[in-house]
Amino acid sequence: MFGSELAIPVLDLIIIVSYLLGILVIGILSVRKMKLTSQGYFLAGRSLRWGMVGAALFASNISTIHLVGLAASGYNEGLVWGNFEWMATFTLILLGLVFAPFYFKSRISTLPEFLERRYGPGSRMVLAFMAIVAALFIHIGMSLYAGAAVFKQFFGIDVVTSIFIISVVTAIYTVLGGLKAVVVTETIQTGILVLGAVAVTLFAIFALPDQGIHNLSQFKAAVKPDQLSMLQAENSAGLAWYAVFLGYPILGIWYWCSDQTIVQRVLGAKTQRDAQIGPLFAGLLKIFPVFIMVFPGVIGYVLFKDVIGADSNQTLPVLINQLIPTGLKGLISAGLLAALMSTIAAALNSSATLVAVDIVKRFKPKISDEKQVQIGRISAVVVMILAMAWSTQGGRYSSIFEAINAIAAHLAPPITTVFLWGVFWRRGTKQAALTTLIFGFMLGAISFLVDLPVIGDVKVITDGWGIPFMMQAWWMFCLCSLLFIIVSLMTPEPDPKSIQGLTWDKPIRVLAQGKIKKIGDPRLLAGFLLAIMIVLYYLLR
Repeated sequence: MFGSELAIPVLDLIIIVSYLLGILVIGILSVRKMKLTSQGYFLAGRSLRWGMVGAALFASNISTIHLVGLAASGYNEGLVWGNFEWMATFTLILLGLVFAPFYFKSRISTLPEFLERRYGPGSRMVLAFMAIVAALFIHIGMSLYAGAAVFKQFFGIDVVTSIFIISVVTAIYTVLGGLKAVVVTETIQTGILVLGAVAVTLFAIFALPDQGIHNLSQFKAAVKPDQLSMLQAENSAGLAWYAVFLGYPILGIWYWCSDQTIVQRVLGAKTQRDAQIGPLFAGLLKIFPVFIMVFPGVIGYVLFKDVIGADSNQTLPVLINQLIPTGLKGLISAGLLAALMSTIAAALNSSATLVAVDIVKRFKPKISDEKQVQIGRISAVVVMILAMAWSTQGGRYSSIFEAINAIAAHLAPPITTVFLWGVFWRRGTKQAALTTLIFGFMLGAISFLVDLPVIGDVKVITDGWGIPFMMQAWWMFCLCSLLFIIVSLMTPEPDPKSIQGLTWDKPIRVLAQGKIKKIGDPRLLAGFLLAIMIVLYYLLR
């Protein structure tokens, strides 16, 4: 395999090791003067300002899977995969305007806690279980494998050894420091990550003249048809424009608005304004990965298609090994570690919170803060060990990035259903929520196993029935919504007092919350961001 025989240059090794040790020290020192109550450990003492909330949201999301997978997808199909980044901006606007006010005002610690207040304890337990499964199998397990696979390609380090080293370093500062350590290190890592991605992009652009490409028209002639288009009528990945606009919101509302791993940063905001503007800032940051993560893959096709061939997952390693000088290569490798560790740390901290707050405290309401933190730390270690074991199975997938989104497409619909209907429809009942979550989880698990495929080599739903995973998410959401509405209408209406402050009286109230008095109003900022997205989609349609 390309790059597997490379030795680690001394300068690159020094940079990588220094980075690991530096992050470890910073993560631990960030909480040396903080008394680790459960609020401090799990929610950073609710002290996060909007800039840190937004940066942490961005860093928690961007992982090694994004860096490697988006470059590979850009090489294969082009900018159309950038919809996973730009469509996130729309769901982050929903988080800032629709969901964040409820989350902040209710002073919850976890998303399952919000679901309990809206529907009841049964829904809380089911959602907590689903969130831990998602964190273990998606956020941590596959991220570990992706990072280990990349470093094996770069430096020939054994996959299991890489998984062990990365896991231990990340677990130490996450388990000891909690959310404050995670967010502080994430903010630093965001800068390193963006710097590395920009460097790869610039070096790739500067290499184009050597291939006889000096202007945009020559570049367009060298790429595949529609490789520079965000909106396509049809493509081999099943990302037609209608599939993107119907399917992505189902994944996006689950991930950005109801997944503990992500929303925990919003729950730690200092004020409601911070909780609302933080997601909008993250939405602005999500514009850039299309240009610094997907676009380099397109350039990789032009420059190195003869080297990369059919193995598109080598796009980023080839770009780095062919174009980046020693020293800077070490910094970019540190950026890959930054993305990897941010995602793992975020998921690890949220898993600890879910176990300690939603499961243990549920059965032992009088448990002390000290005991809660201790249980959180133990559960984080257990989850990490299980994820390490699962991550060794990552080689079974042909495309890690697509596999993760396929998993999300089967997991997200019931969760999106109960959260979306829950905040907009006061008639939704606890029986409907619990039924929808259980039915949707079982249906999603079955369809995922059938379509992966675990048994055989035929994707029954995708290839046999001709329904790509994005449209599967949409149709499952429709089924779950139908079930939710039917069960709600068949069961007693919830007590208005019990859901007071947990739902919007009318959807229009999202925007009609008094006069806009200053330019920093979240509604006005969201409008500016929405206008930017419309212009960008028009230019790259």
